[in-house]
Amino acid sequence: MESKGASSCRLLFCLLISATVLRPGLGWYTVNSAYGDTIIMPCRLDVPQNLMFGKWKYEKPDGSPVFIAFRSSTKKSVQYDDVPEYKDRLSLSENYTLSISNARISDEKRFVCMLVTEDNVFEAPTVVKVFKQPSKPEIVSKALFLETEQLKKLGDCVSEDSYPDGNITWYRNGKVLHPLEGAVVIIFKKEMDPVTQLYTMTSTLEYKTTKADIQMPFTCSVTYYGPSGQKTVHSEQAVFDIYYPTEQVTIQVLPPKTAIKEGDNVTLKCLGNGNPPPEEFLFYLPGQPEGIRSSNTYTLTDVRRNATGDYKCSLIDKKSMIASTAITVHYLDLSLNPSGEVTRQIGDALPVSCTISASRNATVVWMKDNIRLRSSPSFSSLHYQDAGNYVCETALQEVEGLKKRESLTLIVEGKPQIKMTKKTDPSGLSKTIICHVEGFPKPAIQWTITGSGSVINQAKESPYINGRYYSKIIISPEENVTLTCTAENQLERTVNSLNVSANENREKVNDQAKLIVGIVVGLLLAALVAGVVYWLYMKKSKTASKHVNKDLGNMEENKKLEENNHKTEA
Repeated sequence: MESKGASSCRLLFCLLISATVLRPGLGWYTVNSAYGDTIIMPCRLDVPQNLMFGKWKYEKPDGSPVFIAFRSSTKKSVQYDDVPEYKDRLSLSENYTLSISNARISDEKRFVCMLVTEDNVFEAPTVVKVFKQPSKPEIVSKALFLETEQLKKLGDCVSEDSYPDGNITWYRNGKVLHPLEGAVVIIFKKEMDPVTQLYTMTSTLEYKTTKADIQMPFTCSVTYYGPSGQKTVHSEQAVFDIYYPTEQVTIQVLPPKTAIKEGDNVTLKCLGNGNPPPEEFLFYLPGQPEGIRSSNTYTLTDVRRNATGDYKCSLIDKKSMIASTAITVHYLDLSLNPSGEVTRQIGDALPVSCTISASRNATVVWMKDNIRLRSSPSFSSLHYQDAGNYVCETALQEVEGLKKRESLTLIVEGKPQIKMTKKTDPSGLSKTIICHVEGFPKPAIQWTITGSGSVINQAKESPYINGRYYSKIIISPEENVTLTCTAENQLERTVNSLNVSANENREKVNDQAKLIVGIVVGLLLAALVAGVVYWLYMKKSKTASKHVNKDLGNMEENKKLEENNHKTEA
């Protein structure tokens, strides 16, 4: 006969093994956890008063149980079963809440909380779901370029370490790309890591591009499920170089100038609007039917006026696609006659011409000694002032830097010409003799005096201007003298004389002496008259003062005195 304790033990064992008693009102309970987080599973059972212990288990795919944690209600001790995958990851609290750290994909199971009494076992199941957010999608294996009208692999969109697996979507300029036969092909595949049980999703896009895709951004996204529901993560944008054939050819002239002149270097540049642009072209020069093969540039050095004409360029493999431009080489010729250094005699005639030949109307300016002339010079009879440096300058104002100039250095020569003048000083004591000289080269002046007389001032010369200057000398002759002025240059020696009379000086000196004596006599007589008047005035003043001070005499005597005074005054 079995004891009561033994039968109780067998009963508990059987209950733990096969019990399926659920507490009324409890259904399936799901706990969602993020990969790597701690899974927390409440027991969800009210603890009975006669509780012996609590226990947690999970169920294998075949339904067999695996016990993982035990807690006694009396000893308050916790025991964890030897289950390798949960070693050091479990924690069972006093209220029988089970925590599993570092959640893994393999933790997706059906866990059961069991509270055991002497006569019953209560269970509460919990289903664990683990989610892993995938990595940000990235476009890899990108094409270096895409060609129009060709279906070509654009790239792979890859997102890793996802659980459960997600879905990848492609976008062009923010709009979803859908498969289109011959234009858009999308190939999706997923792989699971057997160790981590995480998924890697790869989507390959094959795309037929057009010129409208230039600078268009392509992106992809991954949509996945997490603890809080569905989410989407987008990749960075990718922009692709679009190759397309040349449809038009243009030609340029470098450097860009408004006008080209003789001597310039001109570079022709041919461009195609394709991508990549053509690297070689055929260049056609005026009058040459055969093209010259070159890179996209062709240079003409030191161009002349005969280079004016139409220039063309075309593709090498498509000569019908051609572009042209007209080039005008501007020129300017100047001829000055005569030019250089020219020597003429005074009074000669000298015709001067400045002839211009240009590709456009040119402006002409005449300068003399750096001063602009109002008109071109013309010499019917040369004068000394006509001598100087003449410059004829012309320019094309529309063409930068196109100027020409020629110079004429005119020398006007002449034999010395002399003219002498005489000027008498107002005092009459001296005479100024002036020798005016004209000639070129500058004549040298020399004075010669014949006769006696003193030279008051040595010869002084004026500045030499326009072939003329003068020399003057001041002399006071003691007798009739002759002054001779000699002027000499490389052409001739010229002499001129002037007679100066001394009588004129003596007569003027005598007249001046008489005038001085008369003035002195007049001054002496005026002084004498003034002295007599002053003496009479003083005498009258003294007599009147004497009668008043004495206060004597009577009226008759005073009258007599007054009469006497009047007589005296008379």
